[in-house]
Amino acid sequence: MRHRAVDLAFALAWTLVRRLPERTVTWLFRLAADRTVRRNGRGVRRLRSNLTVVSPDADLDALTKQAMRSYLRYWQEAFRLPEWSAEEIVGRVQTVNEKLLRDAYAAGNGVICALPHLANYDHAGAWAGLTGMPVSTVAERLQPESLFDRFIAYRAKLGMEVLPLTGGDDPTAVLAERLRAGGFVCLVADRDLSERGVPVTFFGRPSRMPAGPAALSLKTGAPLIPATLHYEGADLVITFHDVVEPDGGVAAMVQRCADAFADGIGKHPQDWHMLQRIFLEG
Repeated sequence: MRHRAVDLAFALAWTLVRRLPERTVTWLFRLAADRTVRRNGRGVRRLRSNLTVVSPDADLDALTKQAMRSYLRYWQEAFRLPEWSAEEIVGRVQTVNEKLLRDAYAAGNGVICALPHLANYDHAGAWAGLTGMPVSTVAERLQPESLFDRFIAYRAKLGMEVLPLTGGDDPTAVLAERLRAGGFVCLVADRDLSERGVPVTFFGRPSRMPAGPAALSLKTGAPLIPATLHYEGADLVITFHDVVEPDGGVAAMVQRCADAFADGIGKHPQDWHMLQRIFLEG
């Protein structure tokens, strides 16, 4: 019954939110974010704890409120993105160092982007497809299955191929095939879901991050480019960081991704949507 209720709630949101004026929806989602912070549930407490590590000198109350508003903005946009025109999706994106990505893609060997949970990676994926680089990615299988199917359909409408992390064909083999064909793979990679991740130092603390992007790069020869995102007014800003060199193996490559993530998150902590444990201490 609980799973059914969750699925119905998302179905209702996808129907209603896109029909309301954007100004009204923005007000409602900000109100919901502020109330969530005041309730100070487990997710908010974990978000505050993570931000304490990232920005120890910040006003944590204000930063947590900004971060929750950013997180709810992601959901607001998720419910409305399928109705945006192609011109709006592309026009509301700014980029930094985009030439790094385009040059790598033009070489024909495929490209891997590793991203953290910053701002709206669905918007970034839709932008990539509309500008000539259709995305293949992996998603954690949600419960109920009907809700997972909704998210697959949502991202497919945005032009993305989404492979389930579990319960289907080996996603690594499929992604490797896409890369060898010159494709573009994007993976959210700042949180380890397997508990078998690569140990890294992140903001001076021990953490673990998934090996997948680095392992795929070594397996296929496709360059690995970390990317970080943040909001600037109504726009999404995508920053592409230097290509991760393959020397040193998977562990060294994952640490270089972690360093790039820390650079982007440190500059825009309010857009880091990490409501789960990521640091091994605390």
